[in-house]
Amino acid sequence: DSQDYVGFDTITQQMERKFLKRGFNFNVILVGESGMGKSTLVNSIFSSHLVDSQGRRTAQEVIRKTTEISPVTQTLEENGVRVRLTIIDTPGFGDQCNNEGCWVPVIKYIKDQHAAYLERELKPQRDRVINDTRVHACLYFLNPGSRGLRPLDVEVLKRLTEVTNVIPVIAKSDSMTVEERTAFKRRIKEELVFHRIAVYPYPSEEDCDEDRALNSSIRDLVPFAVVGSEEIIEVNGTPVRGRRHGWGVINIFDETHSDFVHLRNFMLRTHLSDLIEVTSQRHYEQFRTSQLRQIKELRAQQAAAAASGGIMGSMPQQVPPQVPAVHQSMA
Repeated sequence: DSQDYVGFDTITQQMERKFLKRGFNFNVILVGESGMGKSTLVNSIFSSHLVDSQGRRTAQEVIRKTTEISPVTQTLEENGVRVRLTIIDTPGFGDQCNNEGCWVPVIKYIKDQHAAYLERELKPQRDRVINDTRVHACLYFLNPGSRGLRPLDVEVLKRLTEVTNVIPVIAKSDSMTVEERTAFKRRIKEELVFHRIAVYPYPSEEDCDEDRALNSSIRDLVPFAVVGSEEIIEVNGTPVRGRRHGWGVINIFDETHSDFVHLRNFMLRTHLSDLIEVTSQRHYEQFRTSQLRQIKELRAQQAAAAASGGIMGSMPQQVPPQVPAVHQSMA
């Protein structure tokens, strides 16, 4: 009966209209040494040439002495849905003989985005919609030539998983045989457990049985053994995106050749919303709580100093330090 119909079930349609009108931000950082195919992979995932390689093209080019941060932002639209996509490359990461501290600029950039969001959030008159530059996902590229997690990988992964959603991938997996790839994935899984490194997706009490089954299948695939390519190759009269080798052609969309399709579906078709939500509710919330606690403690110290100054009466008083801006307390 139309008189008994309330209509609150239309809220999903209302939210969808507002969402389509506004669009959303999605920010991905690429972490791995030069030559791992980071730019090619992300261009393959989004089926667009979004970023150019930042690696050396000739042996004469000077190797970067420090890790650089190189963000590129593009606006993409698909079936009326608009995304403001930012890809952050990290040229110079892990390229030195001594890579001590090469992760510092990466961690600093991620925390700086949290700090900028918190500062905008705490403004007396804040924007109705805050521009979200927080990093929602980190693709961490493992070198297929290594025998497992290197000490650098362990150190960086431990630090990255504290501040963002980390998705480990085996770069250029077509350089390995199927048996080598299987053994390498098994070794990486064992070492992640041994070093207590929690990569995305995380278990949640809110997950239903369907979500648990999906996440379990994803964890079975981690680390994703991927191959990226922007080249179109013709195979038996059919154009495919892949890589040509002396022994044959790798079709990046063939699930028997690589985990590329699984990675793309995971990031964009099943867990895109969750990546954004977990960034806000887990990583950013931890950062926000820590910073507000520091500000509260600083104000308490200033109040105590002011009170003790009043009690001291005529004794010389020191001007209490000002509460630093939020972004200044992040160091």
